[in-house]
Amino acid sequence: MTFGIKNKIRLGTLFLFFLLILSGWTSIHYFALLKKESQQILKANYESLVYCHAIQEVLDGYNKNISEIINVIETNLAMQEKNITEVGEKEYTESLRSHFEQFKYKPSAPIVQAIRKDLQNILMVNMQAIQRKNELATIAANKATIYLYIISAFIFLIAFTFAIRFPTIILVPMKKMKEAVKEIANKNYKHRIVINATDEFSELGNAFNLMAEKIESYANSNLNKLMFEKTRAEAVINSLKDASIGIDKDNKILFANQQALNLMGLNAKEIIGKQVSEVSTVNDLFHYLIERNQSAPFKIVVDNKECYFTKETNDITKDDEELGTVISLKNITTFQEKDVAKTNFLATISHELKTPLASSDIGLKLLQYDKTGNLTEQQLEIISDLQKDNQRLIKLVSELLDLSQAETGNINLTINSTSAKEIIEFAVNSMKQQANDKNVSIEMKLDENIKPINADKEKASWVLINLLSNAIRYSPSNDKIIIVAKNSIDNKVEISIKDNGLGIPKEYQEKIFQRFFRVPGTTSLSKGTGLGLSISKEFMTAMGGGINLKSDTGAGTEFILQFQSVAV
Repeated sequence: MTFGIKNKIRLGTLFLFFLLILSGWTSIHYFALLKKESQQILKANYESLVYCHAIQEVLDGYNKNISEIINVIETNLAMQEKNITEVGEKEYTESLRSHFEQFKYKPSAPIVQAIRKDLQNILMVNMQAIQRKNELATIAANKATIYLYIISAFIFLIAFTFAIRFPTIILVPMKKMKEAVKEIANKNYKHRIVINATDEFSELGNAFNLMAEKIESYANSNLNKLMFEKTRAEAVINSLKDASIGIDKDNKILFANQQALNLMGLNAKEIIGKQVSEVSTVNDLFHYLIERNQSAPFKIVVDNKECYFTKETNDITKDDEELGTVISLKNITTFQEKDVAKTNFLATISHELKTPLASSDIGLKLLQYDKTGNLTEQQLEIISDLQKDNQRLIKLVSELLDLSQAETGNINLTINSTSAKEIIEFAVNSMKQQANDKNVSIEMKLDENIKPINADKEKASWVLINLLSNAIRYSPSNDKIIIVAKNSIDNKVEISIKDNGLGIPKEYQEKIFQRFFRVPGTTSLSKGTGLGLSISKEFMTAMGGGINLKSDTGAGTEFILQFQSVAV
């Protein structure tokens, strides 16, 4: 039978328990012995002392009340006769009885003196007994103390030895197991445990060695296959056209294909297997890719040529567990060049169309004058329709020119300190006729102490007119538009335009500033191009301001313009 750890612990615990019982029994035995001695002193000797002292006290006044003295002596003497415990005490008590009987018959001083002498003899016998018993109790206490010291010292030595030896029995095999686990974790499958024991740790060590042997066999059988799969995976990753970087959940770089390495100017040894923070500190492009969480195109100079890329970040998960992230860089240089060409084409075409359209607009106005000849009512109606279409084309061409400026970043701005009140009044006066045609009123609520703003007066007026035009277009007849201008925090001035129209559903509010976007279902109310809000946002951003909206279906729309104010 194997003497295992459980049996060792059980035997050691039982042994310590036995020692504790022995110590406790010895303590209880001697404490009981001392208690017995103390009780005997109290019962046998102390009570005799009390009786004798009571008789002595009453004899001190024997000539006062003889009958009371006799009663007290009789009571205490009777109790003393029942409490005779020591050698010689009986004879002295009998002598006391004899003298007391004489005292009852004929009290006299000699008889009292004889009684006192008997009392002294009884007191002496009991005092000697108390002293003797006290010495015996002291000897027993000293003996108990010595025994308890010996047993306690023995228990301490056994417990100390147990405390030193037992953890070693447990910790040494556990330390070997810990080191073996680390070796296996480091893929040292040849490591084995040697435990010279016959307990459970020996069985555990044998089981571990068997496991390591099987892992080594499995690893050797699959090593070639794993190397082949690794080589194939690296070939697939390097064949990707997009530069790709893989990062695991512990922020360690798993892979980077050749395209990514070329862009960063690194080799595989400098990046693969390294922590993200370590590579980020030595490579600016990698730092940019990690820190900047945006999808806007950015430029990288490759072989003295400007190339444009967009970043895509894809999280890799399995069974709702995040395994890592793959960052891909898509080369959009060709598309960017085409987009620039498209923008330049639109700018050229729009500029070329604007002059003849303006000339045709002037010509249509001249045809309406009587000096150029009288026209029939039907001809005037046709010219009026042509003039409206021409105005719409002029507006579209102007918006395309503004759009091309925004796309190329060549917005011409003249930013000065400008009165917000003047811009608002100019926009309201410009749209007054359109508002009157629809019977819509415009109410202005302007703070008296509104600060001047930093803005391009022409562009700011264009934005405000565009928003007012939309508000009038979508407002019901006989309704009211409210313009509010006030100072806000962070040295800004807010101008809001609030209408009570159809409102913009929440699902379309993020797209409302995109080019050519129009809210579904509003095409019957407006013949716009869907460029006005996009251009307005570009203008506000270029002036260092912003534009936001608050809207809900059926509750109208409020556009809020934010301008940088001028310190007064």
